[in-house]
Amino acid sequence: MKILIAAACALPLLACASESEQQAAPATNQTADVAGRAGDAGAMEVSRSAARSPTPGPTDLFTGDVTIRPLFNPKGQSQVGAAHVRFEPGARTAWHKHPLGQRLVVLEGSGWTQVDGGPIEAIRAGDVVWCPPDVRHWHGATPTTAMAHIAIQEAENGSPVEWMEHVPDEIYSAGSA
Repeated sequence: MKILIAAACALPLLACASESEQQAAPATNQTADVAGRAGDAGAMEVSRSAARSPTPGPTDLFTGDVTIRPLFNPKGQSQVGAAHVRFEPGARTAWHKHPLGQRLVVLEGSGWTQVDGGPIEAIRAGDVVWCPPDVRHWHGATPTTAMAHIAIQEAENGSPVEWMEHVPDEIYSAGSA
């Protein structure tokens, strides 16, 4: 469990409070029981937006201005986590891959995504992207338009992502051709 929590904290796409911290938080702060009593397996939780502050994307994992707002971490038997990620114009991820794949739900703006060796694909608000397991890829905003998406991925052996090197400007710039 400590490895999973450490991995989640180190990986900005899942930088969110641990399950035990969420359960210990007062109902007015992070979670609120909607049905049942606190700690009851049938209780629903509401995770308050104010308790999930956005953080800057680390410069070793992102190029440009990126903010990450955790949405949820794996809970119980589930290994699925998600974050709201906003890319300012020109910002993008480094190359990376996910052991069990990744789903992106584009909320606003327009951006680009690319699998290694493939063409750069334009993505826009309303698009949903699926990147299969262990496929090296990147995603981000276009040079002139911000883009925000929800990133959803599942951890395997405690890790939802393997980060690699930055996407060079010459590869990123090929999207405008």
